[in-house]
Amino acid sequence: MIEIRHLTKRYGNHTAVSDLNLTIQTGQIYGFLGPNGAGKSTTMNIMAGCLAATEGQVLIGGHDIFEEEAQAKKLIGYLPEQPPLYLELTPTEFLRFVAKAKGVPKEKWEEQLQSAMAVTKIADVRDRLIKNLSKGYRQRVGIAQALLGDPEVIILDEPTVGLDPLQIIEIRDLIKKLGKKHTVILSSHILSEVQAVCDHIMIISKGRLVASDTPDNLEKLFAGTASLELAVKASEPEARDILRRIDGISRITARPSELPGAVGLSVEMGANDQDLSEAVFYAFSRAQRPILRMALKKASLEDIFLELTSGKKSGKAKKKKEAISDDRGI
Repeated sequence: MIEIRHLTKRYGNHTAVSDLNLTIQTGQIYGFLGPNGAGKSTTMNIMAGCLAATEGQVLIGGHDIFEEEAQAKKLIGYLPEQPPLYLELTPTEFLRFVAKAKGVPKEKWEEQLQSAMAVTKIADVRDRLIKNLSKGYRQRVGIAQALLGDPEVIILDEPTVGLDPLQIIEIRDLIKKLGKKHTVILSSHILSEVQAVCDHIMIISKGRLVASDTPDNLEKLFAGTASLELAVKASEPEARDILRRIDGISRITARPSELPGAVGLSVEMGANDQDLSEAVFYAFSRAQRPILRMALKKASLEDIFLELTSGKKSGKAKKKKEAISDDRGI
């Protein structure tokens, strides 16, 4: 549906988007994830035809957004981070204005207005001035204007910024509903939001795409760095000696333990997706050294995000390829 090729945007000496390449398929909800300043809003503005690119190409349904702007824009509904609302108008007046600006045939105005208001649940405030509406309702009006013209793609830039928890849940439910009829691209720096509603995640850092996959596949990719967090009633040397006999452990690190007479250990497993919980349990059982606490920890989306966007190793998501050796702590 959307194909971005070698997209670059520079502002003087600052590069906001750098040689970005990505493909967006029809019928999914895409999460465009990245820290503030990563280039998300710039990329979305370019996709929506609101901003020129320095280099590269953006195809919307086969139409070049720079060469065939009118045809490409008909396929897109866009909600910027700051909704472009006229506060002195009512939602009805504003949506009629947008329908006219988008070139929707006049005989279809009422039908499309009714449909957009029904989907976004703003019919009960249709005749109130927008300036008197809550932030949540204003956001719904912004989404309603994006739906006019029945576009195939809905682009939402930070749609839940500034909303209270209840409003956030309502907007997330609305986005899921939109995903049943449209391809939705949702930008956010809120991990839980993306994980809650998106079928596919694209992580951008410093203007570059650093990951693109489903949430499950991203977590599986980093699952090999899973660790067991243990509290064992034994001395540290005894515990290390027992664990050295188990194949598949890549690193053992001592941790403080709150339990009296116990040693805390973090046991990192190799990149073969093998859960060693059972082997560890039986090894300590045979040695008559009771495990007081054991928890399996795997890389979360937060770990993956930190690893890919900050360069910092999270402790759970970092890749360990080193061989087991005593000088590395085992």
